[in-house]
Amino acid sequence: MNDFFCLREKGTNVKTEIVAGLTTFFTMAYIIFVNPNMLAETGMSWHGVFVATCLAAAIGTLVMALFANVPYAVAPGMGLNALFTYTICLAGGFVWQEALAMVFICGVINIIITVTKLRKSIVKSIPESLQNAIGGGIGLFIAYLGLNNAGLVSFTGAYPSVTPGMQPFNQPHLLLAVIGLLIIVILMIMKVKGAMLIGIVAATIIGIPMGVTQLPETIFSGSETMEGFKEVAFSFFGTPGFGSLFSDPVKIPFVIVTIFSMSLSDTFDSIGTFIGTGRKSHIFDAEDEKALEGSGFKSRLDKALVADSVATSIGACFGTSNATTFVESSAGIAAGGRTGLTSLVTAIMFLICLPFSGLIGMVPGAATSPALIVVGILMVEPFAEIEWKKFEDAVPAFFTVAIMSFTYGITNGIAAGFIMYCIAKIFTGKGREIHPIIAGASILFVVDFILKAIS
Repeated sequence: MNDFFCLREKGTNVKTEIVAGLTTFFTMAYIIFVNPNMLAETGMSWHGVFVATCLAAAIGTLVMALFANVPYAVAPGMGLNALFTYTICLAGGFVWQEALAMVFICGVINIIITVTKLRKSIVKSIPESLQNAIGGGIGLFIAYLGLNNAGLVSFTGAYPSVTPGMQPFNQPHLLLAVIGLLIIVILMIMKVKGAMLIGIVAATIIGIPMGVTQLPETIFSGSETMEGFKEVAFSFFGTPGFGSLFSDPVKIPFVIVTIFSMSLSDTFDSIGTFIGTGRKSHIFDAEDEKALEGSGFKSRLDKALVADSVATSIGACFGTSNATTFVESSAGIAAGGRTGLTSLVTAIMFLICLPFSGLIGMVPGAATSPALIVVGILMVEPFAEIEWKKFEDAVPAFFTVAIMSFTYGITNGIAAGFIMYCIAKIFTGKGREIHPIIAGASILFVVDFILKAIS
């Protein structure tokens, strides 16, 4: 084991790696509660998505451990699952099988752009202000989902006189969500590891006497779990799915820009996580970072990016939204994790969860909603990096965030940001600074808006 994972070379040992792997798992384990709850809104089987989430996380993280030998964990990503549920299915009108087909295509594209120089072009094409706006905007969007799912947001009246407001704190569901939120926030302020998982479990237990948490008939997986997994696994190979995804010409531009948005978000999330944590811990060296400009499998970073890309397609096959490298891996790295042994331990923990879907299924939405709110808080940090006093940067950033949050659509926000960025550059005489990828995507977004308007 020392030789396979190069433990001595990386200045670590088996005990440290095991502790780091457990730390990473308990920090990100909230995804096994949150992801099935969110994707089930599309009509997917909760039990099927639960199995798919655990398997996608386990296998994706195993690839990260055994192929790349780095201490990072992979699982269906927050933000990407919101795009899948609320933008593609509920707002876009696609069935979940078609959405899974998009995820699979996105994974294949990510593999291609990772092993070729096209990755360098895409990374360099998006201006930093827009990267920060997209990242922070998704965080605000997720926080809104959490507030809405908790029952805090109310809407009265009928269109066009709908008035948003705040629900009174007289519903058990809302009160439990507030209790869970306070627990998580206090624990995170106190820097308690696994704060979100502890908060979810605590809120679930507190919800029993409140009548919100319904006790399961059995804590173990049963026939319902297997049937659910059969329903979602490999479900997009047919119609509906690949067979119907491009059948409506009016929807083709939306399909293209959505896949582009998925790939864009996944790529920057992963690279940001790898570089941001790798520099501090020396997991990646200077040659690894230079490899971003090359092609092939020359470094641990190259291999880690390939592992991340493969995980997306694997997750789609099992029946879940885009898998991506979790920034929560930084918790394990802070605990001393330096090699793939950390990831191996995390992967094993996800597999251990598989037989307990009955127990995990009792977790109510009121217990997971606070986790969404806190994830949103963590994700809005990039707003601080935007030059708000520079108006030509502020305009695209603002429209990215505002449209994304207020229209309930991540792709809408990215579209607005790209288009306003092009307009700002053209009318400041800096049109030549617009990268062809940005220009091409903006044209597709405009075409999509026109087709929707006339259809």
